[in-house]
Amino acid sequence: MRLPLAVLPWFAFVAVALAQPHESPVDAGPASGSPRDIALDNLLSERDSPNQLDVAIATARKNGISEQAILEARFLYHVDRREDDAIAAMLPEFLKQAENFKLGDSAIFSVKDDWLAVIEYVQAIASLKKGDKDAFKTHITEAFWLSPRQASAFAPHIDRMRLEDAMRSVKIDFEAKFIPLAGGDSVTLKSLIADKKAMIFHFWSPASRECESSLPDYAATAKALGEKGIAMISIMPGDPPEILTKARAMVLSPDKTLPGAWLLDSKETPLARTLRVQALPVFALVSSSGNILFNGDPTDESFWEALKKLDPKIIRPQSPGGAD
Repeated sequence: MRLPLAVLPWFAFVAVALAQPHESPVDAGPASGSPRDIALDNLLSERDSPNQLDVAIATARKNGISEQAILEARFLYHVDRREDDAIAAMLPEFLKQAENFKLGDSAIFSVKDDWLAVIEYVQAIASLKKGDKDAFKTHITEAFWLSPRQASAFAPHIDRMRLEDAMRSVKIDFEAKFIPLAGGDSVTLKSLIADKKAMIFHFWSPASRECESSLPDYAATAKALGEKGIAMISIMPGDPPEILTKARAMVLSPDKTLPGAWLLDSKETPLARTLRVQALPVFALVSSSGNILFNGDPTDESFWEALKKLDPKIIRPQSPGGAD
């Protein structure tokens, strides 16, 4: 599983916490390696499943880990899995814990402002889920103020909100023409979407290791969605000769069976620019009327939520590597 950028700052706190001797009440007792230490370490690192998290929490409680530390661990668990609904649902617990916060009980933070910033962050996510943009701005700004070093954790949600706002005014021109990666005559998006219920743009480049490593996942996704009436279109921004050669070798060789259309982006009016693509890979889900229903990281759960609104029968395929 790729670790989302949003979670990295908090994991830096965890790494520091686990690398140092535990002297706070949350971890009082014998030296590193005690049952309490092991329970805390397992709690903070658990990511496999809700059931496994419940087991880690039960073990933590049995070994005297504070409810505050458990709350922090659950927060990290949901951040790592990009479960914004679960994060927002934790708000009442965070607000209640704020009244009884003890720095010595923290499993992660050594400064109270960092912990308070997380509360503001949770309130910001809850506001975002409600569509309250003003409240989101208020809470996320306060989170920045309280803990600037966690800025890179807060930024993705701001970027996502701005991108969603921008995409509301974008409408895809299905008459636009693109050159196939294999060469030959240009094709229109209209001919590719035809009688499909929607279209997905997959922006990629062989110059991106992330794109290269995710191709098996893309192939599984494209096959499954193609069978559900979703047109799959991979678009490569830019066409330097050496990159073009590598791209063709990666996806067009006789031993490859990658589904969907593979195109080069327009030089005159780049679709990547219209959709504000800044990192690769990116998925953009487009309705049959040309509206943008999702634009972002292919691993974002919101992508599958948007697809299910089109067709409740759509199920996320199993990753070839055995993980989602």
